[in-house]
Amino acid sequence: KVVYENFSKRIGEVVTGSIHQIQRDRIFINCENTELILPKSEQLPVDRYKRGESVRGVIKAVDYSSRGAEIILSRSDDKFLEQLFEMEIPEIEDGIIEIKNVSRVAGDRSKIVVYSSDRRIDAVGACVGMRGSRIQSIVRELNGEKIDIINWSDLPEVLISRSLSPAKPINLYIDEERPYVVCVFEDEELPLAIGRNGQNIKLAADVTDYE
Repeated sequence: KVVYENFSKRIGEVVTGSIHQIQRDRIFINCENTELILPKSEQLPVDRYKRGESVRGVIKAVDYSSRGAEIILSRSDDKFLEQLFEMEIPEIEDGIIEIKNVSRVAGDRSKIVVYSSDRRIDAVGACVGMRGSRIQSIVRELNGEKIDIINWSDLPEVLISRSLSPAKPINLYIDEERPYVVCVFEDEELPLAIGRNGQNIKLAADVTDYE
């Protein structure tokens, strides 16, 4: 019981364990002499697992079921991406750069909005790192998930334009009350703006809190 109480205090923390048993709907992971569960729903679609391999994830929950307490690990949760950024980018851990918002289609694509109140700091540049070194190690951990890093702005039109990248809107009609926005694109930019399976537009809406 003490073990579970210890883990329930550590929700949101990233841990590393080794794969002990693989089942169709879940994987059992040994971590600090405790068994953790990585359910199928918390895995990345691109993940491939082998017994004895080490795996990282964020402690998502401690659930109580008929089988007793279960410590649930996640790799698909937004929090995992956030924590990887914090581990990889010292400026985030030091509070110089702040993560404003995260939206993920886990294993495929994410958008993360970053901000620094210090004008001299290039928040996006710091997250990317020299020649992309910092972002690359996060992308590797997530097996190639594409990550768009967006510089925050308190001007909705700027933030929305940036979040729609790589597409560039030619016009935005913004209703801040609702909050709702109509984005106008050149015809050839439209597929890029919408993204595969509507992903780009969905992530942009999610990360800006605009419909």
